[in-house]
Amino acid sequence: MRINLLPFLLLGFLVSAQKSNDSQTVEVHFLRGNILPHSPELYQLITGHPEGVMVNYAHQTHGSEEWQTAYNFPDYGFYFLYQDFKNEILGKNYALGANYKFYFLNRHLTLLVGQGIAMTTHPYDKYTNSKNRAFGSKYMGNTNFMLGYKKNRIIGGLGFEVGLFFTHYSNGRTQSPNSGINTYGLNLGLNYDFDSKASARRDSVVPMKQFSEPIKFNAVFRYGFNESQVIGSGQKPFYHVGIYADKRFNRKSALQFGLDFFATHSIKEYIKYRSIAYAYEHVDADTDYRRAGLFVGHELFIHKLSIETQVGFYFYRPFKLDKPYYDRLGFKYYWTPKLFTGVAVKTHGFLAEAIEYGVGVRL
Repeated sequence: MRINLLPFLLLGFLVSAQKSNDSQTVEVHFLRGNILPHSPELYQLITGHPEGVMVNYAHQTHGSEEWQTAYNFPDYGFYFLYQDFKNEILGKNYALGANYKFYFLNRHLTLLVGQGIAMTTHPYDKYTNSKNRAFGSKYMGNTNFMLGYKKNRIIGGLGFEVGLFFTHYSNGRTQSPNSGINTYGLNLGLNYDFDSKASARRDSVVPMKQFSEPIKFNAVFRYGFNESQVIGSGQKPFYHVGIYADKRFNRKSALQFGLDFFATHSIKEYIKYRSIAYAYEHVDADTDYRRAGLFVGHELFIHKLSIETQVGFYFYRPFKLDKPYYDRLGFKYYWTPKLFTGVAVKTHGFLAEAIEYGVGVRL
């Protein structure tokens, strides 16, 4: 499996770009729930209720920068996640990553968003673990969401949190098989605040009340490697190009509309394989493997980091491999107001096609 360091760089800048005058907290979350069977081949792997523990080390912001005040003083930091899927085929997963926690309703309602890298103890193996179609590689991406009620400093610096969680694991089909795993359930946590006066300390940086930008034009080049549905067919490069316009209509949000062009070489190889292995389907080996789509999207600007979501529809797709629509979830980091890099997962519903690493301009 090919490993790209860009996700680690993005996670590093997520933290290093912030100032160091924040206070710290530690959270321990106990998780118990279920596997979401988004693929028929997963039903045989559901033999119990997955359990886990997430440990967060977080910085509490107090408004020393404009974006902190605009987002109601969020937390940011690192996490460690352990999950036991209660199945000898799936084994256990360990993950490390970075996250943000946002606050609502007088800072009692919380939303945590995290992204990192995971390792499984029982990946797919042709001879020793052939039934594991969820984890085709030992290393993969991990995404987490937590929605909860939080109460701080009940006894000294000790507080508690209760709520719901959702976790996702996938290698983005860099190696097949890769149906991935989604789990959901209940979360019960404890937190400890090392600064008992943190909630009373707020800096005076005022968020922008008026924000206006003209329509911006963007171009992004995305690349990476993935494998076709044929296990062992090998990783092939892909080159995806996006051209789109966006309109930022307030401090936090911009809407997007544009075109995507896809040259995915694993599909090219799969067409050749299909034309030979399934001759009765009369697949032409020279069928164009390239695709093009129209998409709409939303970009949430936090600081130099933004979160991007897009939904698209293929208007050119000679080989009907996947569903006619696709979606993308990713993170972007703005090195300058015009230059950005990013990492995103492109999927068809719950089935990932690729982890895309990109560089682009916003003019």
